[in-house]
Amino acid sequence: MTSINVLAAQRRRARHFCIQALYQWSMTGATASSIEAEFRTDNDFTNVDTEYFNEMLGGITRRADELDGIFAPFLDRELDVLDCIERNLLRLGTFELLDRIDVPAKVTLNETVALAKKFGATDSYRYVNGVLDQVGLKLRAQELAEH
Repeated sequence: MTSINVLAAQRRRARHFCIQALYQWSMTGATASSIEAEFRTDNDFTNVDTEYFNEMLGGITRRADELDGIFAPFLDRELDVLDCIERNLLRLGTFELLDRIDVPAKVTLNETVALAKKFGATDSYRYVNGVLDQVGLKLRAQELAEH
């Protein structure tokens, strides 16, 4: 496997753990650092981009209101009505689109939709995809227009 493929797989696992950690953060109100410590103890982080996991978990929890404000205009319902998983998937995708320009927008969209299929309610991936498509066009219009 090439180093690019290894990094992609490690980041995929980081996102996987991050959405679970964000769910726990939303449900318990525990700090990101305590959740991070618990996840490192309870899970095998051997093939995980731990730096990426830490950056995403910390960044999303610190900036949740800002991220919500970016995607909220594209919702067809009130933010507080969103399912916890959908809200955190949208935060994760928005965070990557906003702060991780090293990650292609299409990768962010595909990875977030894959997580929605795994963790979200039936067909929630369609909703997440539709909202993030609009966020992507707002934040990375030129990049998405080139493809």
